[in-house]
Amino acid sequence: MKVRMRKCPECGRYTLKEVCPECGEKTVVPIPPRFSLEDPYGKYRRKLRKELGFFYRFKK
Repeated sequence: MKVRMRKCPECGRYTLKEVCPECGEKTVVPIPPRFSLEDPYGKYRRKLRKELGFFYRFKK
């Protein structure tokens, strides 16, 4: 079992739990996925970035 540090996107607190103990929001893993040249979904990710713009993940 891998233990990964998680981060709350709302308050910015780091924890090992699925839910932030401070604000109750769901936490996310702040590490990007591992790079692979044989990425089966890379084509779709690049197409989405082109349609929505490069920083589509950071818009609220």
